[in-house]
Amino acid sequence: MAAGARPRRARTAAVRAGGAVLAAAGLVLGAVAAPPATAATGAAPSAASTDHQAEDAALTQAKKAVNHSGYTGTGFVDYTNTTGSAVEFTVSATAAGSAALAFRYANAGTANRPMDIAVNGKVVAAGVTFPPTADWDTWAEKTVAVALAAGANRIRATATTADGGPNLDRLRVGSAADTAPPSRPGPPSCSAVGPNGLTLGWGAATDNVGVTAYDLYEHGNKLAEAPGTATSWQLTGLTPATTYNLTVIARDAAGNASPASVAVDCTTAASTDPPPSPPGTPTVSAVTATGATLTWGAATDDKGVVAYEIRSGSAVVKTVTGTPPATTAAVTGLACDAPFTLSVVARDTAGNNSAPSGTVSFTTGTCPADGGVPGSPTAFSTGWTIPWGIAWLPDGTSALVTERDSFKVFRLTTGGTRTAVGSVPNAVTTDGEGGLLGIAVDPNWSSNHYVYLMHTAAEGNRIVRMTYDGSTLGGYKVLLQGIRKNRYHNGGRLAFGPDGYLYASTGDAQTGSLAQDRNSLNGKILRLATDGRPAPGNPFGNYTYSYGHRNPQGLAFDRNGRLWEAEFGDSKRDELNLVKPGANYGWPTCEGPCTVAGMTNPKASWPVDEASPSGIAIVRNVVYMAALRGERMWRIPIEGNTENVGAPTAYYVGAYGRLRTVSKVPGADRLWLTTTNADNKGGEADGADRIFTISIG
Repeated sequence: MAAGARPRRARTAAVRAGGAVLAAAGLVLGAVAAPPATAATGAAPSAASTDHQAEDAALTQAKKAVNHSGYTGTGFVDYTNTTGSAVEFTVSATAAGSAALAFRYANAGTANRPMDIAVNGKVVAAGVTFPPTADWDTWAEKTVAVALAAGANRIRATATTADGGPNLDRLRVGSAADTAPPSRPGPPSCSAVGPNGLTLGWGAATDNVGVTAYDLYEHGNKLAEAPGTATSWQLTGLTPATTYNLTVIARDAAGNASPASVAVDCTTAASTDPPPSPPGTPTVSAVTATGATLTWGAATDDKGVVAYEIRSGSAVVKTVTGTPPATTAAVTGLACDAPFTLSVVARDTAGNNSAPSGTVSFTTGTCPADGGVPGSPTAFSTGWTIPWGIAWLPDGTSALVTERDSFKVFRLTTGGTRTAVGSVPNAVTTDGEGGLLGIAVDPNWSSNHYVYLMHTAAEGNRIVRMTYDGSTLGGYKVLLQGIRKNRYHNGGRLAFGPDGYLYASTGDAQTGSLAQDRNSLNGKILRLATDGRPAPGNPFGNYTYSYGHRNPQGLAFDRNGRLWEAEFGDSKRDELNLVKPGANYGWPTCEGPCTVAGMTNPKASWPVDEASPSGIAIVRNVVYMAALRGERMWRIPIEGNTENVGAPTAYYVGAYGRLRTVSKVPGADRLWLTTTNADNKGGEADGADRIFTISIG
């Protein structure tokens, strides 16, 4: 534990990280307006759909074929390997309106076979992906929502590459899937507030079909779910004398989520039940390089003690539960060769915490030689307000740093000189975790002066490109938008890989189903070229590199070019993942390790109150992970060139507050580490945040 711990702020509810206001925007390249149609895989047309066989349509540089199985009708259409080969259907609509076009296709090649979809001569969905299927006898569906005119409509699917289109079996036309989210619920309010619960009320949301549920959030954590007919709900199991920042999100039957309501702060009443007595002062034994055993005297309570928390300051190091809980515990994951001062707090059945016990101080054992260990942090730059992203310039002596809520970008030298270089236009806050987020410098910056940023805008989250000529930030080009936002769960990290492509982390916008939709931009690691198009070789022929992520944060590449990622869990486990193309990381089915087939387990995970991980960096084959709620920096060694990691250990527990971003200094065994104590969870004043430098010895 480093000396000089900051004064503690007022106690608030323990919370997680996340998103902003949800917008149902389409995917756009190099433009600001959303296109008139979006594509999605697996959306089922309505029961009132009609089928149109491809072999009966008008064919251009394409032919009917029957040499594969599983088709419907009398055959299928084989697009010749020619750009411009096409199939045109004539479809009748009784009235003007939206429709879902489901193309049944097969593609046994190794590459996507994109097609432009046109209605009545106008392209309404450009470059729709038709990714590979298992073989030519395996059929899949690609669904595109379009607007049809009353009467006859010409629907044309045209191949855009020299590979031609996929084999096309039929077009099924049905009612468009419901993509309209409910309206924002009315402002919430609290009543019947007690020590362990309260009633949250809100104004009803509206929806074109109907609201089926309301999700009640404390910051980015879902506390409860109420039925769509409710406009109030009783929250139980809360902690006495604690402030909860509450919002409401409406959902419809299709899984569309509304923008989050405005937030309300509700403070539970002090408990009338007396708290437990303080536990006896702990003693320490069995001290090792990474842990120790603590033993303390039992606390007493009129109704019973249910848990003990071992703390460093106010940061929880370990929780011991039971009936009654044990009064001895092995504490693991401590930094080696470091001083610690720990105390114990008791909790009773009513959620009351005792005063802390007396403290015990000790120093852990000598550090192992592998990979080095971090030294004491030095605050070399102060006066920041939520420094979020760091991207190093080629000289290795200065970096560009973003501030989340001011939307400003600064140049910071290793000597501590800070210079404002500009602001990012069109950026907005979300009263949560949206705003100006990640930044990356083009590998060819010396010649093109490009920098890339991710920020929250009016319609959602965007990835944009600007220029930085060494003194001023300028220009503004949208590369990718249509990434949904909400108050929390926006992701936001950017990093260039050894392959020269840009990787971006996106959150699920508080709509977990988006993480499993491989054609959604949310809940993903995206991989794109510097012109904003999907990078070639992506596993599904679109932007998605990996999926099943809740709120992915830190991105870093190891010495073998492998991508590691840190991720916020919900209420159970946070994660460190080794990211592989096409892999499914489980959310919302899995949180932390699980045994569900087809889902990839993390390489390390933590209880949420010990981590809430944000940025990561890799130095000498060791992952360093900044933790927000956990108020510590984790050290996780990679075991040689394997895919395994060693035991994580924690540094600076509770010493500097919420830690946001960690970044390796180029050409040196050194880190930069930023705090985020001036955000809406840290509760400190603007300008309270610092950037530390740390040597790895």
